[in-house]
Formats: sequence, structure tokens, C-alpha cells
Amino acid sequence: MREIQKLSEPLAQEVLDFIGYMELKHELKDRLAMELKPAQTPVMEHLWDNTDDTVWNDVCCL
Repeated sequence: MREIQKLSEPLAQEVLDFIGYMELKHELKDRLAMELKPAQTPVMEHLWDNTDDTVWNDVCCL
């Protein structure tokens, strides 16, 4: 985590994407669940993007 924090946001995202790939490759995560995860984004966006919850925008969930 400390090493990722040193990176720019695009590079950190690339590292996280690679970690996700490795988790799938080595079956550390459920492939179906991971493939379905992006489908929730359009449905949930109206809940995530509201002024009442702006306090969570600065929280890092690593």
C-alpha cells in the first residue's frame, strides 16, 4: 500500500488492475462476481453521486 501511494493516480489504478487480474488468474476471487460488478455501476451511480454523501469522496478504501 505504501508503494502504491507514491504513484500517480493513473499508475496506481494500473497496479490495482493488475492485482485484480492476478486474483482472477489464480482463482483468488470469484470470476462471475467480478464480471458482474461493473453492471451495478449505472444502477448505483445515482446513490453514490449525491451531495449528502460527499464526505465519503475523500475516503480511501484500500
